[in-house]
Amino acid sequence: MVVIVVACGAVDKAESLPYTVPMQATREDEWAQALAERSEAGLLRQTEVLQAEPGLRPLYRDASGNLLLSFASNDYLGLARHPALRRAAQDSFAAPELGAGAAPLLGGERPQHAELAAALAAWLGVEAVLLFGSGYLANLGVLGALVAAQDQIFLDRLAHASLIDGARLSGARLQRFRHNDLAHLENLLRRPRSGRAWIVTEGVFSMDGDLAPLPDLLELAQRYDAGLLLDEAHAFGVLGEEGRGSCEHWQCAANGLTLRIGTLGKAFGTYGAFVAGSTTLICYLQQAARSYLFHTALPAALAAATLAALPLLRRGKDRRQHLQLLVQRLQAGLAGRSYLPSSTPIQGLLLGSNEAALAAAASLRRAGIYCPAVRPPTVPKGQARLRISLSAAHSAEDIDRLVHALERPCA
Repeated sequence: MVVIVVACGAVDKAESLPYTVPMQATREDEWAQALAERSEAGLLRQTEVLQAEPGLRPLYRDASGNLLLSFASNDYLGLARHPALRRAAQDSFAAPELGAGAAPLLGGERPQHAELAAALAAWLGVEAVLLFGSGYLANLGVLGALVAAQDQIFLDRLAHASLIDGARLSGARLQRFRHNDLAHLENLLRRPRSGRAWIVTEGVFSMDGDLAPLPDLLELAQRYDAGLLLDEAHAFGVLGEEGRGSCEHWQCAANGLTLRIGTLGKAFGTYGAFVAGSTTLICYLQQAARSYLFHTALPAALAAATLAALPLLRRGKDRRQHLQLLVQRLQAGLAGRSYLPSSTPIQGLLLGSNEAALAAAASLRRAGIYCPAVRPPTVPKGQARLRISLSAAHSAEDIDRLVHALERPCA
């Protein structure tokens, strides 16, 4: 357990000061107390420096030089270490500038940005794509731009924090429906409302790894004249014959969707995000999405690396099949334990208390496996877990090693 101690100097009460304790010191005391309380509750998080080891497997060294096999990355297809991506980025780094230097509407785009947007649109069969700095920025910008204050947002209870924040920033009335509970959602949609209704959800949920029932959501959206926004951060690259996500997986047309949001830092192995929709919608977002208007454009090298990743992702059927075999192998090894049913690379091993999750993560760490505990508020209270994230870069032997470590905790 980490305990943070803040040493404060004594204050002379006889001094002629407007406050007994300076305001900054008061804030520091409050912050220290809040951190101490988080630590006591097993909720304190810390960033760790990990150095990537050469090779395709997700191996890292910590600050002490210990070699760790990671099950914490969203690099689902193992493309982050692919040499084609590195070559594309290195070639672009040879250009005169490294960073884009300004927001796209101010400093312009580079050819790599335009090529990437066109390639993503062609891949998804949509009219246009708009690039963002991250998935978080995309969700904030889209909801803030499209949803009016008189509208109502119907958001899945387990939706990502960025969708919650975007919904709140929109000023619209926010109503949460029980996770994947279509009856509850329809009951909310039936109620009288002013403004437009928006259904907002994820294609693959980031913590539980289960899928939204897209065909049923599309039907509800049509019946109640609601917009449907689908965050495909964990679906693109993973679901579908060519990794096109939920629509391809469910074999349903995307024309009932208002838009889809994807990230590039997961299955693509790079960084950034994009929004896919009609030309009119994308042009409107260019004018109205504040997190697009006021963010510096992605470095061209990242766009170039993503361009190199896209054909690998599209032709990644073998990688996706390998992932499924790893999922099945892990679930067989976890038989009898409380894990969340998921057919995706996101495998949640439920442990309940913060203490149990921290102990399990520490035990794995001693076995040379990196898989941090996930605790509230990332997941609901009492549902602390290990979020085991599988990659096509893992081997069957890696899965066996993980299962063995979970069965035989290291002292």
